[in-house]
Amino acid sequence: MNPLANLLALSSVIFAIGLFGAITRRNAIVVLFSIEIMFNAANLSLVAFWRYSPHPEQLGGLMFAIFGIAIAGAEAAVGLALVIVIYRYYKSVQVDRMTSLRG
Repeated sequence: MNPLANLLALSSVIFAIGLFGAITRRNAIVVLFSIEIMFNAANLSLVAFWRYSPHPEQLGGLMFAIFGIAIAGAEAAVGLALVIVIYRYYKSVQVDRMTSLRG
């Protein structure tokens, strides 16, 4: 297989691991980490497509990846703030114990 196919296979495996963690876990913090893993897999795909494109001097894929990293950082900050608020209200971060969206 060529290097692009190897990187895309790795990216799909990492994304599948993140998706499995997001679907099967009950702890909200682990779910957030799994979503971060999925973002990293998408960034790996963007950088792989950029690196093996016919014109790598056009930094399009790299810019999308940097933008994705910035969005992932903002998502982590907002997600952890929500986890703190949920913990204060429910005294637990287990997703299945959250029964309503209103306080």
